[in-house]
Amino acid sequence: MPTRDGRPDTSAEPAETAALRRLLEERTADLQRVKAEYDNYRKRVRRDRLAVREIAAVNVLRTLLPVLDAVGRADTHEPSTPGLRDIAGALREGLGALGVRAFGAVGDPFDPACHDALTHHVSPGAGPLVCSAVLRPGYRLGDQLLRPAHVEVTGPAQAPAKPPMTVRGAKVEGMLTASGESPEEGPV
Repeated sequence: MPTRDGRPDTSAEPAETAALRRLLEERTADLQRVKAEYDNYRKRVRRDRLAVREIAAVNVLRTLLPVLDAVGRADTHEPSTPGLRDIAGALREGLGALGVRAFGAVGDPFDPACHDALTHHVSPGAGPLVCSAVLRPGYRLGDQLLRPAHVEVTGPAQAPAKPPMTVRGAKVEGMLTASGESPEEGPV
């Protein structure tokens, strides 16, 4: 609105401009926050899709391992026919192309994280446990264990287990009191 002398009234403009600027900054901040949330959502969805795809691939590969075992047993126990050789080769080649690797060999150091020891042969002069026979190979997909190897191990005798402790006629396995003593050592 013009003033009495005909000039425009500028007294309200600085306050109005400041309010509009503040509103613009709020809306810009809101927009940036929504955009960041959407970007994070897209990344999370992409990561989840990859995880689901990887889990599905691992599940399919685990179901094929018994087939690979059966083909290996058939090769071992029967004369190999051209058809069986083709099937075995295609299966091994396909799994290899997907990154599946067999492991477990005689002489490997025993690792309970990737070997299942089914038999322990005692050898008094032996060093650490080693795989002396592979009963079923293990498989990995990259760093992920698909199936542990079933092995026989050879090594020193296991250390004798501590005898169980008794407290007033009750058997207690390795229990300590609050002071860190075994119940047999301190008063009960």
